Amino acid sequence: MRFVFLFFLTILFASQTVFAGESWGIYFPKDGGRPEANATAEQLLQYDAYFMGNENDKVLYMTFDAGYENGLTAGILDVLKKHKVPSAFFLVGGYIRDEPELIKRMVAEGHIVANHTMTHPDMSKISDLQTFEKELSRVEEIYREVTGEEIPKFYRPPRGIYSETNLKHAQQLGYKTIFWSTAYKDWEVNNQPSKEEAFSKLLPRTKPGSVILLHNVSKTNADILDELISRCKEMGYKFESLYHLVGK
Repeated sequence: MRFVFLFFLTILFASQTVFAGESWGIYFPKDGGRPEANATAEQLLQYDAYFMGNENDKVLYMTFDAGYENGLTAGILDVLKKHKVPSAFFLVGGYIRDEPELIKRMVAEGHIVANHTMTHPDMSKISDLQTFEKELSRVEEIYREVTGEEIPKFYRPPRGIYSETNLKHAQQLGYKTIFWSTAYKDWEVNNQPSKEEAFSKLLPRTKPGSVILLHNVSKTNADILDELISRCKEMGYKFESLYHLVGK
């Protein structure tokens, strides 16, 4: 009887942590192994959602989130071009509207410009498909106006806050939801980590298949990116597009 009760608690806890309306969380084992998260790769896959790639391939996926531009992105693009690293930029609608030349450059240089919603809300509080779709479709319209193309169907929920309903809605709309497995506190522009702090957080957390999340408003990220990519390559990693992650 006690075993049955404990088994029930295990199943209940798993269902709550996978699909509760909470922020995406990553936990790093003390033994230095691959990170664990709110959900396993297998649980997410049923909703076309991902946070890591194949653990047997030394492949990394570089992604950036941005709600506004503060003059650092052109330099970041220069570094990515130098190293031939394909990246994904998850951008809100206002960024795409206000920075058309940067958007065109990203596309021309082989990067993915992806959907980070129009207004950056707490998406877990949106339960109806119509409202959810509006947050994404307005970004699609602006991207189409700027580039003349359809936006790649990759979506990242603002602040990583999600629910099972969100995952279902994104899937219904043809999107792949992309979380992350490597990140650090880099988004506070007036409280930037040092170069040493950045490397101490990023490098030990980088594993085969890691989806790296950086913010391109970060001066530290702009300063370390060249060396970060070089050190990852020295560790035997190569960088691939999100299309590789989702098997396209």
